[in-house]
Amino acid sequence: MSPAQPDGARWPADGALSPGLVEAECARPLSLYVHVPFCRVRCGYCDFNTYTVGFGPGAQIGDYAPSVLAEASLAARVMAEAGLPERAARTVFFGGGTPTMLDAAELIAILEGLRARVGIDEGAEVTLEANPDTVTREDLRALADAGFTRVSFGMQSAVARILATLDRTHTPERVPQVVEWAKDAGLATSVDLIYGTPGESLADWEASLRAALSYDSEHMSAYALVVEEGTKMGAQVSRGELPTPDPDDEAAKYELADALLGEAGYAWYEISNFARATASDRASGLPSTTFEHASRHNLAYWRDWDWWGFGPGAHSHVGKARWWNVKNPGAYAGRVRAGGSPAAAGEILGAQERELERVMLGLRTSEGVELDGLPGVAPRDEAVGGTFGRASAGGRVAALIADGLIDGVAAVSGRAVLTLRGRLLADYVTRELMGY
Repeated sequence: MSPAQPDGARWPADGALSPGLVEAECARPLSLYVHVPFCRVRCGYCDFNTYTVGFGPGAQIGDYAPSVLAEASLAARVMAEAGLPERAARTVFFGGGTPTMLDAAELIAILEGLRARVGIDEGAEVTLEANPDTVTREDLRALADAGFTRVSFGMQSAVARILATLDRTHTPERVPQVVEWAKDAGLATSVDLIYGTPGESLADWEASLRAALSYDSEHMSAYALVVEEGTKMGAQVSRGELPTPDPDDEAAKYELADALLGEAGYAWYEISNFARATASDRASGLPSTTFEHASRHNLAYWRDWDWWGFGPGAHSHVGKARWWNVKNPGAYAGRVRAGGSPAAAGEILGAQERELERVMLGLRTSEGVELDGLPGVAPRDEAVGGTFGRASAGGRVAALIADGLIDGVAAVSGRAVLTLRGRLLADYVTRELMGY
């Protein structure tokens, strides 16, 4: 079972948002997330809200689309009544679970329904997560024709025994095949990798990286495995059947990923995400967050856009309000089909909480954050060349530079940008800059 939802305040049964909480302005972009909670097999490491069985009408494969679209109608009404202007979504992301457990027709029906109810920008990035063994060439062509623009394949590893440890159902040979099908359909591609699986050697990880690079995808993600309580793998580790992942081993694997991806022409734009640089990207001199192949949906979270999450367990964030849906698919379907909100609870973010999130999330990107005004940083001291040499707690910025955690040149220009070492210690850097 997935962990319990966070505590929160009771949310209005109709989902209404107070106009004073939504920060209504046309300049604040909107993203949409669609959670598909179905999987063929529940992977041993997964703690997401996913299920291998259906939960009755509106909560099972084959008739899930009407439930999502009922929530979409609610979203359109709630945002309009709160005084928000009409905003076509700039990004849409179908995640899970395994979205491709739904057939192409049902996925297309959801996308078209979102376009009709909420609105989707003509140039929107529309991404679909997919397991390699749950798509066909024909599916990908149909999805591309309907307006999907990207597909992100859950590769995880190129080593068969590592895939077995993770309970993945595809073979290593399947990944390059589906990547090629997606390219032929005109879709941009991304491959997701996981490092730190119990039993994975550095050589195994290097083999996975080199295999992924050979597929020539525009985007790659590399995530450190976290063994969560309540999962099959968590139980295996607690019983001693699998070793606990070693943080030093994971750090070495991240450094190897950064080196190999950098050599191949990819640049990090967020700690776990890398985009292939085009010639115009390199010529621009701009941060890699602006690169053509950086995922705009990923960046929507780091840049504090508004987003509405559809589906059981999905989270939403509009202005100062954040809420999360009931996790049980049957309960979710029942609520939205009755015209009510599926929200389980929510919270109103205060100024201090929002500032912490702004710094924490912004620091994860290659743009970094402005140093001026941060609680742990005093105003520029011209006597030391305006380099933030004097900070409120004994020169925190100078210490972070000396420790190789933030880039000294960027700091002179007034921004905190993580170094490679800093990316491995991002939470510590955040605490220092916030004065904790």
